[in-house]
Amino acid sequence: MFNHILNAALRLKGHANHTPVMTSGTLNKAVGAQIYLKCENFQKIGAFKFRGAFNSISKLTALEKSKGVITYSSGNHAQAVALVGKMLKVETTIVMPKNAPATKLAATKEYGAIVVEYDPQEGSREDIALKIQKEQGLTMIPPFDHLDVIAGQGTAALELFDQAGSLDMLLTPCGGGGLLSGCAIAAKGKNSDCYVIGVEPELADDACKSFKTRILHTVKNPDTIADGTRTASLGKITFPLILEYVDNMVSVSENDIIKTVQFLFFRMKLVVEPSGVLGLAALLSKKVVPKGKVGVILSGGNIDAKTMTLILK
Repeated sequence: MFNHILNAALRLKGHANHTPVMTSGTLNKAVGAQIYLKCENFQKIGAFKFRGAFNSISKLTALEKSKGVITYSSGNHAQAVALVGKMLKVETTIVMPKNAPATKLAATKEYGAIVVEYDPQEGSREDIALKIQKEQGLTMIPPFDHLDVIAGQGTAALELFDQAGSLDMLLTPCGGGGLLSGCAIAAKGKNSDCYVIGVEPELADDACKSFKTRILHTVKNPDTIADGTRTASLGKITFPLILEYVDNMVSVSENDIIKTVQFLFFRMKLVVEPSGVLGLAALLSKKVVPKGKVGVILSGGNIDAKTMTLILK
């Protein structure tokens, strides 16, 4: 699987942004270690999701591209698939919840996607997307449970190791597990001793429970500010990969998440969405004790004005 990530990196070259790695003396002092932040908030569409979307869609056959693709997403994957579709001239259909962040919904439409909105209290986004896929003969590009999507996401950690040097620890946000599993594989491929930790909100801790019990847990519509982690569960592909490559899973409170968004904004002048700060929140809240050189994936920066106002007030 590590070779899949290396190949994805070649495929993404010249298309994905080579995002910066940021450091901060204030941050290092606060957590007691040298921290390297991989800023995927500067990726195209403002999140790591572009990597997986481009890697998977670019590999489709000409016939598959001509028929179009479909996905379901609360926002970042939706934007990524829509933009890649625009770049590669592939028609995209996106199933999105009506309560998706306004900025993500607007951007997805602006990229030219056909957006199908639904009420998450009344229907399943997967079921709606599968029905449309079957009716129209589209290719499904799921948000996380797809080997080419996972390989694309893993290139974020691959780049981080190339930029910062070998790392002793890597912390990554976890929703459906695409980013975490991909980055864990990349980290272990670069340094087999790197200690990989996945982080999710306490209100959406299905992955933590799944990891610790080795039985897949689910959570329905968790009420967390970290909207990118509101997935029901890990996937059939990501769950076993996480069990194999990830060393630990922890969860952080809503207050921890909010304080970390504030820290990045006021101290480092970085705009990072709640889902994107989970790894750093685990360090700042002392849920994780750092070891050696520590890498943290800041997974995205797509936050609407209402949420940011609530956080910064």
